[in-house]
Amino acid sequence: MSESYVRTISAMGTVVTIRVVGHDANEAERAEREAGVARALEWFTHITAQCSRFDPASELSRLATQVGVAVPASTLLFESLKFALAVATDTKGAFDPTVGHRLEERGFDTDYQTGIRRRSTVDPTSRASYRDIVLDDQTQTITLTTPMVLDLGAVVKGLAIDAAALELAPFENFAIDAGGDIYVAGSNASGGPWIVGIRHPRKSDELIDSLSVSNTAVCTSGDYVRRGAEGTNDHHIVNARTGDTALSSASATVIAPTAIVADALATAAFILGPTEGIALLERHGVEGLIFTPSLERHRTAVMVSS
Repeated sequence: MSESYVRTISAMGTVVTIRVVGHDANEAERAEREAGVARALEWFTHITAQCSRFDPASELSRLATQVGVAVPASTLLFESLKFALAVATDTKGAFDPTVGHRLEERGFDTDYQTGIRRRSTVDPTSRASYRDIVLDDQTQTITLTTPMVLDLGAVVKGLAIDAAALELAPFENFAIDAGGDIYVAGSNASGGPWIVGIRHPRKSDELIDSLSVSNTAVCTSGDYVRRGAEGTNDHHIVNARTGDTALSSASATVIAPTAIVADALATAAFILGPTEGIALLERHGVEGLIFTPSLERHRTAVMVSS
């Protein structure tokens, strides 16, 4: 059994842990691993700084103040939004990065990292959608044609995991866990595949399933993560087409080659519910399972399990 080097930070409103197997190497190799993990973790803070809807200084927030203007964007923000819009188009707007204002209306206006509350000044009668965003690939500019509050929460954590995984690729055997959104590579400390547990959506100290995987991402969206006011069914995942909390699912887990795909499709499948959600995953050739609030299990035709 090999030793592991483990580091944990608080980022993106959750706990991020990186584990690199093989820390029993020589001193130079250990130093290289530690430096690589530090670089990998920096991606979580860097992407947050650019894409947070709570930080008025972030690139995402500054974009939202320039309605009707073709705003030059960083590659990171441009490609993140482009990916989110592709998922929005595929789900006919059930998944939509312009959902930020609806989240604010439901009380989800607090940064879980800092505790700072931020409300936009967007007219409450405004109902922007993904169709109100224009991307120009040639100039790499973004134009918002109407006021909106952008939220890339279902994309940027996966993006940060993928960026971290690229930093760690030379080490071959590692795991990245960002609040249950996970990427694993190579082998665990025992030399076998990684075992990834899926949290029971109604029992926080239990698993409802587990997966034996490697060189892949496993991301879960659940109704238990951020709840609304006590006595309501509200949570932070909203069907942008209706403006209502998505109530057909308790959790949705997706296994995909990259975390950005697994993260976004888990949210999209959760919103769509078991029938449409599983169809979405199978259409994209990824594996996954959805649990309903009554814990009925729905899964793709092919599914990895331990």
